[in-house]
Formats: sequence, structure tokens, C-alpha cells
Amino acid sequence: MTPTAPITQDVLTIPRKLPEGKVNLVGLTREGLSAALIAAGTPEKQAKMRTGQIWQWLYQWGVRDFNAMTNLAKGYRADLAERFTIDIPEVVNKQVSADGTRKFLVRIAGGHEVEVVYIPETDRGTLCISSQVGCTLTCSFCHTGTQKLVRNLTAGEIIGQVMLARDDLDEWPKPGEGAGERPRLISNIVLMGMGEPLYNFDNVRDAMKIAMDGEGISLSRRRITLSTSGVVPEIARAAEEIGCLLAVSFHATTDAVRDRLVPINKRWNIETLLGALRDYPRLSNSERITFEYVMLKDVNDSDEDARRLVRLIAGIPAKINLIPFNEWPGSPYERSDWVRIERFADIIYKAGYASPIRTPRGEDIMAACGQLKSATERARKSRAQIEAETGR
Repeated sequence: MTPTAPITQDVLTIPRKLPEGKVNLVGLTREGLSAALIAAGTPEKQAKMRTGQIWQWLYQWGVRDFNAMTNLAKGYRADLAERFTIDIPEVVNKQVSADGTRKFLVRIAGGHEVEVVYIPETDRGTLCISSQVGCTLTCSFCHTGTQKLVRNLTAGEIIGQVMLARDDLDEWPKPGEGAGERPRLISNIVLMGMGEPLYNFDNVRDAMKIAMDGEGISLSRRRITLSTSGVVPEIARAAEEIGCLLAVSFHATTDAVRDRLVPINKRWNIETLLGALRDYPRLSNSERITFEYVMLKDVNDSDEDARRLVRLIAGIPAKINLIPFNEWPGSPYERSDWVRIERFADIIYKAGYASPIRTPRGEDIMAACGQLKSATERARKSRAQIEAETGR
């Protein structure tokens, strides 16, 4: 199949420049930040030093006020404040699950909303972030997929989700504190929220470069997992330009079933997708690929599905995450019985693959895998349904 141009060139992304003319520094790469400072009058000989200083204030200490950047001259701070702004998305609402999961409803430019989820565990803290408002993929088991794609998030809006979560968790070290003095509550990032990350490649790449930078948030690339439904032309590029771990929303072992569950399969089928995945660990120096597999009763959960899955991924360093389906209002599917899930996992395990069953988290606040959908979109859908039912 001949690849077509990626959707990244066609979907609107709000520019970093704000209406009043100020440029938001959040989301600029080091190169972008340096260029912006030079364009605003910083001498080129000083640009590298100034970039490093501002970078640390933004991403190591989480400072949003130029006046607090005390290693910069007072006059220079005033010049920065006139020309630039430091803005991250706004938290509209926060819900905390009985299991400690936190879900943030976040407002971005244009009044749109996305959702961000923090999942605390005994050995890690995982932040699930979004890359688009809505989603274009319409996966039939995913609640987010019922919300139409509105636009891509900017790099600033993507890394801003990490920054606002660190604010909420009080995770930023204070100036003068050593790197290990404050507990690391966000130890992992997963791009598994709203949207398809590889359909917003440039902004996702730039945001993750910021997250991985050693003089800022400083997360190892092995602590970042990008989840894709299978945008084949961008997979090799992700290996080369981002290099993080890769997870694939697989969910079926035949094209007929995957066409229904993950419609992008009609564009790049299972054989084509697996061909691209075989090279990923080598290109990115990653240990293995994670295959995500949602367990749907009487749809994809048979013993034969398990055996076929093992045959399909033969030769790919992999683990299979089995995800008990997280039901949502109006869903056409049911969760597989627990005994069936365990039987499926056992077949995979005996074939030599790790097959953990993901514990559903945050179900009581609709924060579980596949349940994310902005509150405004849910309300809009509810109003439309009410009007349809009343004949208005």
C-alpha cells in the first residue's frame, strides 16, 4: 500500500504566538527558545547561556514568573516579560478516585478541553497525557473515539500537561534543592490519552524532547511510552527522532475483527503494521514493544485468538498488556469474564511472553483506559440526545 501524506499537515494546531503578540516560551525546544531570544534582542553570544538559564527555571524548578528568575539581570527580566509569556493549560476540574487516581479536566487555547490522568502505584507514578482534542480514529470500543477530532495540541499544551500535574503534586524541587531531595511522583509518561500521537508527530516529538532533557524534567526515554493505533509511515520516524518505548493498540488477531475495532487497520493492515514493528526495537534501541489488547467478551478473547496472537508476534521482542474492557455508557461491548481473561493470559505466558492483566484504575471517575472524553463533549452529546428525544 502506498503511504499517503500524514494528517499532521492537515489538522489545525493553534500557534504559539498569542493575540497580544507575546510568544509563549513553554513548548519551545532549546533551539526554538534560543532563536526566540535572539529575535527579541538577546546578543547571539549570550543566547546559549540565557537559554540554559531560562530552561532551568521553566523545566527544573517550574517557575512561571520572570521576576523570580534571580540569576538574570533585572532589566533583562523586564524585557522578557514585555516580549514573552509562560503559559500552561488551565485545570478546570480535578477528580480523585477511591484508588488514588487523579483525573484533570484541562482547558487549552480556544476553550477546548482534554483530560489528563495520574495513576499512583507502589513503584511508580504514571501520567497519561493527551496529544489531540478528540480523536480521528473512531475505535469502536473507545469512549474517546466517539468525540470528533477538533485539533492537534501544541508542544506547549502537551508538555504543559506534565507541568500542571507536577504543580498539583507539588513535585517541583525548590531552587537550591538537589535532584534527589524531593520524591519523584511522576516517574513515567504514557501518551495514551486523547488522540493519536503519531498524527501530531512534530508537536509530540518536541514536547518529549523537553521531557527528556537532562537539565529540566529529566525523564529517561525508557520512562516514556508512546501508544499508537498503527500509523505505519511514522513508526520508523518515531524510533529515530523520539526513541521512547512503543505500545501498539492491537486488540485483534484477524483483519476482519481489527477493521471493526481499530478502523485504521483498513489503511495499514496487521501484516503491514507488524512489518514496521519488527524494526522498531533495533532502530530505537528499545528493549521490546508492548502490544495492548483489550479483552472483549466473545469478540477477541478465544483460545484461538490467543494462539494466533502468539504466532503473529513471533520474532518481535514483546510483552502483551491484557486490558479488561472498561465499559462506558452506550458501549456496544462487554468485558470478558475474568476466568476467560486468565485463560488467555496463560496461553500467552506459556508461549514465552509476559502477559500482565492491567488492573482497571479510576473507573469510578471515568478515568480508566478508553474512557477519556471531555466534560463539555459529554454534556454536548447529552443535550443533543435530549433534544432528539423530545423532538426539539
